[in-house]
Amino acid sequence: MIDHFYTPIIVMGVQGCGKSTVGLALAQARGLRFLDGDDLHSVAARTKMASGHPLTDEDRLPWLTRIAETIADAALLGDPLVVACSALKRSYRDLLRAFVPTLVFAELYGSQELIAERLTHRNHEYMPPTLLDSQFAALEPLAADEAGLRFDLIHTPDELVDLIHKGLAH
Repeated sequence: MIDHFYTPIIVMGVQGCGKSTVGLALAQARGLRFLDGDDLHSVAARTKMASGHPLTDEDRLPWLTRIAETIADAALLGDPLVVACSALKRSYRDLLRAFVPTLVFAELYGSQELIAERLTHRNHEYMPPTLLDSQFAALEPLAADEAGLRFDLIHTPDELVDLIHKGLAH
């Protein structure tokens, strides 16, 4: 249970689950700054994904480190962030928590079919829908011993923000 309103939060999940939409709305609701982790990808990583090739753990390490450093720097200044970041594997979340031990995760989850359907309605600069299989293959859902909660995509973005807000307050 998290009882601190100004805790840094990562809204996580596979592409197309609504991390950026929900994360931005959550940040606004909590009066915090929002950062889309995608903005910290290198040009090389964006190019690789745009060509239809999933990133490897080695590709992701510098990106995750940039995200972690950004969150840690903001937290030191008393400016906790809400960040949209896939954080697909436990090892990625462990790396992020190594920099920011108070970090909590809000995982957005749904069926691969639901998310694939959502992707037909979106045009992403460098994340083609063909990468969804690799995202689900890499996904290690948030475990019970990790700080955070899971939220089902049966809810609207506004409902998700409310559920996350309430869930992190308990």
